[in-house]
Amino acid sequence: MAIAKNRADRVMLYDISWQQFENLLKDLGEHRAARIAYDRGTLEIMTPLPEHEYYKEVISIAVQDIAEELAFDYESYGSTTWRRESRMAGVESDNCFYFQNEAAIRGRLDLDLQRDPPPDLALEIDITSKSLDRFPIYARLGVPELWCYDSGELKIYNLQDGEYVESEISLVFPNLAIRELPKLIEQNRENGRRATRQAVREWVRRGGKVEE
Repeated sequence: MAIAKNRADRVMLYDISWQQFENLLKDLGEHRAARIAYDRGTLEIMTPLPEHEYYKEVISIAVQDIAEELAFDYESYGSTTWRRESRMAGVESDNCFYFQNEAAIRGRLDLDLQRDPPPDLALEIDITSKSLDRFPIYARLGVPELWCYDSGELKIYNLQDGEYVESEISLVFPNLAIRELPKLIEQNRENGRRATRQAVREWVRRGGKVEE
């Protein structure tokens, strides 16, 4: 096993077997701030910074507020460790959601990608600061849609033929201009979280367009 510590908030481990990965997950435990990603022997452990956590929370809550305004059934599984040994892939997204497959996992606490569908949507914050490319990991796990927020921009990626393709349209919310969400958040950030949530809900009611 080789170790390379790139920054104070990130550690890279190389030549990690699947069993070592599983053992490390047990050692780290469930109640931790660090996030992990594993790709064919390479493991990244990251500790998120306050700015990262703010946008993770505000975008995650926006997803839920949008779903409720549209009367969509959904479920959120936060930073669950999704992994498949046969694909040598594992990742903890900043948040993840079920929409299209919500009925298949409703009320379940024992999800396993060996038998259950992956989340329909995963959220990644500040993806350029992460050394390990998460796109191939998510692709091998079969997550249909990724939202990647970075430096005030939200990009949407849809899985097509095993690769992610950037898209203007969300598979989950095809009738909303989802890429406009960061502008809406910034317009209301200084007014507080409650005001931001109200703005998101009003935005959905008027058709998902941000007013200048």
